[in-house]
Amino acid sequence: MNAALLLLADSRLPAGGHGHSGGAEEAVRIGAIHDLPSLAAFLRGRLATAGLVTAALAAAACALGGDRRAGADRPGDGDGGMAGTGTGGTAVDDWVRLDGEADARTSSPAQREASRTQGRLLLRTSRKIWPSPVLDTLAGALPQGAHHPLALGAVAAVAGCSPAEAALAAAYTAVTGPATAAVRLLGLDPVAVHRLLADLAPALERIAATADASRAATGRAGAGPGGEAATAGWEALPAHAAPALDLLAEHHIRAELRLFVS
Repeated sequence: MNAALLLLADSRLPAGGHGHSGGAEEAVRIGAIHDLPSLAAFLRGRLATAGLVTAALAAAACALGGDRRAGADRPGDGDGGMAGTGTGGTAVDDWVRLDGEADARTSSPAQREASRTQGRLLLRTSRKIWPSPVLDTLAGALPQGAHHPLALGAVAAVAGCSPAEAALAAAYTAVTGPATAAVRLLGLDPVAVHRLLADLAPALERIAATADASRAATGRAGAGPGGEAATAGWEALPAHAAPALDLLAEHHIRAELRLFVS
């Protein structure tokens, strides 16, 4: 386990994560979350859908970031791995394509905006903590803000984490944000809520392993003989829909009073 993974998953990392409830605020408002059992059901559902998708995207971004980081170490690739890929593209092209896959898997405009806001803040903070041409390239490729799992995966790669570790961090974030928000919104016992999270640990590991396996199956794992990334196959990444989360996000953004961004 890479110690940098702990830093990435730490809620105290100043990247704005504390301002996002992952749909929990709206779920509390409509009564869908009102006690520990209903919170547990929400977290399990979120992990199995949005959690799996974001974990797979983070793993894919980590693999791509790792390829680009290695490319930056080769002579003539001092631009952060801007050398052409196996499909004739550039690092910018690859980041834009992967971001498009994240966009296609996020039906709610409100969720897309929240994801980009989180990604932009995480990338801004991380470029100061782990300076890297890879992160500079990602920020330049997506000035509107990279989706959060892409930023998380890229930062994980630069920090020396594996795609599997990036997937685990993304899955962890998918449930800890809503869990913490529920404590603040409902006044739940934080020890009891952390017991729920501890019970989810095996599921978190399964989701992360599934996400990384799906990433590896796309053919984008590792570099080619000349250091190029393999041919694109990101469309095969998990795309588990979560209509309830989409509806919660769209209702939440229209609420007159909001304590959380999402």
